[in-house]
Amino acid sequence: MKSIVHVPHPILTKPAEPVTVFDAKLLRLITDMKTTLLATTNPKGVGLAAPQVGVGIRLFLTKPNDRSAIRVFINPEITKKSDAVTDGIPERSNKLEGCLSIPNVWGKVHRTSTLTLRYQDEKGMSHQAAFGGFFATIIQHETDHINGTLFTQRVLEQKEKLFQVTTDENGEELLEEIKLQ
Repeated sequence: MKSIVHVPHPILTKPAEPVTVFDAKLLRLITDMKTTLLATTNPKGVGLAAPQVGVGIRLFLTKPNDRSAIRVFINPEITKKSDAVTDGIPERSNKLEGCLSIPNVWGKVHRTSTLTLRYQDEKGMSHQAAFGGFFATIIQHETDHINGTLFTQRVLEQKEKLFQVTTDENGEELLEEIKLQ
């Protein structure tokens, strides 16, 4: 298991390096990242990029829901995007995106509805696949991570609002808009 790094750690805003060696060290990192992703609870993580555990390489994992297997994407490149965009996270009533490296902060990000991704697996084999809906959103979020871009930057670029988790007088969690100057 690895510790998740949080903003303002500089690795989170630096583009990651391509993976060129597919060896036991890489497999150990992937195993540690899988354990870390599965251990997340509040919020439950659906993706984790290597920079989020302090390793500046182009690698991320996804697990869109409890029933899905963890998938590994190495040196991913989005090769095609649809013109259609989402109104926040698709297939979810709460349309707000969050990030394990920016705890308790949420915001709406408009992302491409479908995309085609070229990537390598743990053995270095090349693949290409199409993704849509929530899975496409996760891939774009994690691809942003390995490119040094945080979701909060996307929220602000799109002139949307950021929210933070607070509690009311009864201890219930609420989302409160973060007022930027």
